[in-house]
Amino acid sequence: MASVYSGSHTLSKDDVNYRMHFRMINEQQVEDITIDFFYRPHTITLLTCTVLSLMYFAFTRDDGNPDSNLWVGLILVISFFLIISVLAFPNGPFTRPHPAIWRIVFGLSVLYFLFLVFIIFLNWQQVKQLMYWLDPNLRYAKREADIMEYAVNCHVITWERIMSHFDIFAFSHFWGWGMKALLIRSYGLCWTISITWELTELFFMHLLPNFAECWWDQVILDILLCNGGGIWLGMTVCRFLEMRTYHWASIKDIHTTTGKIKRAVLQFTPASWTYVRWLDPKSSLQRVMGVYLFMIIWQLTELNTFFLKHIFVFPASHALSWCRILFIGIITAPTVRQYYAYLTDTQCKRVGTQCWVFGAIAFLEALACIKFGQDLFSKTQVLYVILWLLCLISLRLHTVKLRDRNSSLMLTYNNMYFKVRLMFSRKKTAVNVM
Repeated sequence: MASVYSGSHTLSKDDVNYRMHFRMINEQQVEDITIDFFYRPHTITLLTCTVLSLMYFAFTRDDGNPDSNLWVGLILVISFFLIISVLAFPNGPFTRPHPAIWRIVFGLSVLYFLFLVFIIFLNWQQVKQLMYWLDPNLRYAKREADIMEYAVNCHVITWERIMSHFDIFAFSHFWGWGMKALLIRSYGLCWTISITWELTELFFMHLLPNFAECWWDQVILDILLCNGGGIWLGMTVCRFLEMRTYHWASIKDIHTTTGKIKRAVLQFTPASWTYVRWLDPKSSLQRVMGVYLFMIIWQLTELNTFFLKHIFVFPASHALSWCRILFIGIITAPTVRQYYAYLTDTQCKRVGTQCWVFGAIAFLEALACIKFGQDLFSKTQVLYVILWLLCLISLRLHTVKLRDRNSSLMLTYNNMYFKVRLMFSRKKTAVNVM
């Protein structure tokens, strides 16, 4: 077997290929450097500036306010950690607009992971004190499920009532699914995740009352208009980017001001675009199960969003909620790329670092919800959870069987959705009669 000499030992050809393929998703190199200054190491300059800034703030600011001291100290610790992230952490699979940005994103995900580890070892009183320290107004926060009614008078369908549902949350559904489609790049998988999420809401609404929705709200507004429209928009952009020819000229070779500005703006677009095919006719069982695991973690991450704000009591409009959603959305981009490479590239034998941290975050969030929401989870109907997992498996198998027939997929999804919906409707009717 061919080998390559490296330092004091010899690497086999397989080892070289493995390192090269893993480096492509974990330490992507910049191939189209346009301005050398932004890609040269400035470690000494950075160290000098950070130390001088620290000295200035340490000896000039008023330290008489204990709360202010804690805030400033915390912010500086985070800032220094992110500086170290820029110097030491890998680029990840993306280099646009600049690798340093993705190193900072990875650093923030590590910080959030460590914060979750810290939270898990606190008790409930300490967690509440920490939240009240972050925002004293949270003392007066109430659960949305305690002050709002859901799925009321579903038989009353008027134009005014339908239009009242087109609010900022409807737009967030639409825009969110547009972004998800850009990441997943598969109609079949997007529709599978979309439908399974609506099934997830049905199976978990005995724990979260705000999951209860009228059928027309869930089917027409959520699945078809918001989710479906977002998926269509995202996939349309994907098709456009797939057909583009990617040849990047250096900004130094462009002589017009307009051309330079256009090239600077295009720095915020992808350097290339990868055609994605999660499953093919010869997909192994391991690959199918890998896609199923991808769906489970996706659903778990979405569930965490609702359980966190229900258990720790903060509204959807609070910064804790939308900042987390935005942050999770950003770190999902490199995570999906790394997981796809691990799943489909036989030369890639391990997941990327961002993918690993994302998985750990998803499970730690769920663990925190379970620990501090034991009263809530004591009401869990185990049968519903088992049926939920079986539905996910069934839909995943149908997606494999009908991977290129979107109309057949939609018929299968609709059939299963309405069966589950009918099951819960009958159960609700029986309870009301009793």
